[in-house]
Order: sequence, then C-alpha cells, then structure tokens
Amino acid sequence: MFEYFMIVGPIKAIKTNTKTRKWQNALFSSQICKKITSTSYFMSKLTKALRQPKNLGIALGLLTILLGWLMPANFVEQWYSRGLFLGIRTMFRALDGWLPFAGVYLLLAGLLIWLGWRARLLFRKSERTWGQRILRALHALLGFAGLVVFLFQWLWGFNYGRVPLEHQMGISPHPLTVDELRNELLIATTEAVRSRQGLEIGEDTVVAKQKIVPNAEDLMRQELRAVLKQYKYPNPNGVRGRTIVPKGILLRFSTAGVYLPFTGEGHVDAGLHYLQLPFVLAHEMSHAYGHGDEGTCNFLAYLSCIHANDPYINYIGHLYYWRYVASEFRAMSPEAYEQFRKALPAGIRADVRAINEEMDKYPDILPELRDAAYNTYLQSQGIAEGMKNYDRVTMLVAAWRQKYGSKQD
Repeated sequence: MFEYFMIVGPIKAIKTNTKTRKWQNALFSSQICKKITSTSYFMSKLTKALRQPKNLGIALGLLTILLGWLMPANFVEQWYSRGLFLGIRTMFRALDGWLPFAGVYLLLAGLLIWLGWRARLLFRKSERTWGQRILRALHALLGFAGLVVFLFQWLWGFNYGRVPLEHQMGISPHPLTVDELRNELLIATTEAVRSRQGLEIGEDTVVAKQKIVPNAEDLMRQELRAVLKQYKYPNPNGVRGRTIVPKGILLRFSTAGVYLPFTGEGHVDAGLHYLQLPFVLAHEMSHAYGHGDEGTCNFLAYLSCIHANDPYINYIGHLYYWRYVASEFRAMSPEAYEQFRKALPAGIRADVRAINEEMDKYPDILPELRDAAYNTYLQSQGIAEGMKNYDRVTMLVAAWRQKYGSKQD
C-alpha cells in the first residue's frame, strides 16, 4: 500500500499540475492577446487621428517643441546650423531669386485666403450647434498653430539653440558697470567723430541721402559675408534683405525690421531714415545666415559696417552703435548723459536729430502689448533677458575690442 501511494500519488500530482499549467498558459496567452489587441487598437486609433491635418499639425508642433528642448547646443551647431539649415538656405535662394518683390506679400495673401475659408465654414448654414462650430474652429486654429511652430523651428528657429557666437570667437562679454559704460561711450563717440570727419560734408549739416549707396542690400550682403567668413561661419550667397511698404508698418510696433523663416528673407521698414537702413539690413540678413540672438545680429551688423570700404557705411555703423551705448548710459545715468550730449559735435547731433524726427512720424501702436508679446517670444526661444538682448551688442563690442583691438583687419 505504501508503495502504491509512493507511485500513484506523484502521478496524480503530475496530472493535476499539468492541468494547472495548461489553465495558467491559457490565461497568460489571453492576457497577451488582450495587450496586443489593445495596443493595436490604440495604434489604429492614433493613426486614424493623425490622418486629420488638424491633429497632425498639433502633434508635429508639440514634438518639435520637445525636440528643441532636448537638443544640446553642439548638436544644433553641427547638424542643424552648419548642416540642414544650409540646405534650407539653398532652397530659399532658388525660390527668392525669381521673385521681384518680398515673399511676405504672397504669405499674407495665403493667410487671408485661409482665414476667409475658415470664416466661411464657421458661418455657413449647418446642422451643428454654434458650440460645435466654435470647437471645430478652435481645433483648426490649434492645428494651424502647431504647423506654424513646426515650420518655424525647422526652417530657422532651431538656430536659437546653437553655440553662442562669443564662444566661437573666443571673447568673454560681461555686463558693463556705469564706469565701463561711460568709457565705452567715450570710445564710441571718438570713433563716430573720427569717421564723420572723413566724409565730404559740413561739420554741422546732416549727411545727404545722395551720399549713401542706392543699393545698400548688395553692399551689406558682401560686407556681412566677409565678416562671417573671417570668423569661420558659413556664408552662402543669395540672402535677401527686402524693403517693405507701407512706411511704418513695422516701425509703429517699434520694429525696424523682421526676418521671416517662412520666406527666408529679411525685411526692413521703408520708413527708416537712410542713415539707419544699411545697419538694419545687415542685422536682418544676419538672422538669415542662421543667427537668432538679437545682440549677435547687432554685433555682426556693426562689424559689417565698420569694416566696409565705403566711408559713409563705416560712419553709419559707428553712429548706430553710438546710439545703443548712449541709450544704455542715459538709462543708468540720465544727468551725466545730458551733459555729455551737449558736448557732442554739431554734425552728430544733427544726424541723430534727423533720425529721431523721422522715427517720430510713426508713433507706437499698443507698445505695452507689443513688448509683452515679443519678450515672451524671445524668452520661449531661450533668451532669458527678452528684448534687453538687443543691448547685448555693447558687451560683445567691448569684449571684441579688448581681444582684437578697435578694428581688426
């Protein structure tokens, strides 16, 4: 009997365990099938959702923002700014070359057509309630916004994340103290006065418009390319700097120019004084060469002007920079600035007055709203100081002068 239990007992146990394992395997297989089925179901739903352009636009925008946060500066510099972006510039050169006018006009026309089409869909007769119509319109707007973000970043915006210019040039800019800023103002004034003395003009009269080259775009592109080449930056030909009308369309928002990644062109307001135009053209074309930082573009525009062989362009660069330094110094020490300004040569005061009078023709529209919106945009691109980034040119010039001298050949 004992032997029976010793033999039969384990056999029954084996049979019982076998049945249990079969039941467990069946249950496990069922769970796996459910997971596979649920995953497949989710992927099919996701694929179906992304087939709608609105959802696809939202997804592309969100993924692009995430990618921008994740990419390190060295990666952006090597693979985007010095890689993919150069191919994009080649594409824009082919597209912009045959257009006799700024591409922004075509862009605006397309935007107006799209808005009209969406408005027609919103107000046409439909069985949907107004709540459903508004939700669909908001859905379409989000999809459009996502697509705009996607195109903006891939066509140009990733350049905000590249290695800062000062690192590649080996200079160390720092915020200037009041004393350092006063010294920088003295240097800027000396250089502006010396530059103006070489012009064929009276000591107390405004520089005549006829003295400025008629096609400043070509000259400033040439000078800017020379600067970029000198500091080992890509400098393909064909970048455009367009003048747009009506006058004041940008100036009324305290903006002298703008670069649009969707057209690949820089734009300057036709209402600018002719003593501002070459500098602003160089600034906007610096954006077109892949530089997002505003202070960096001001710095490149300054170098392009002061290295120019044309003495009037040279003076414009010194004068524009003087106005930046003077503005900062006035904010930090108003009384000292007023005393300093009274001692300026009459010719420089006349030129500055002429520029200010021209700008007064285009008073700001909603300046607080504009400043808040632009500050938010710059900060979203990693420029923590917002609009104050424009004034970073004083730090860059001071650091550059310390390393290279007042004018590097």
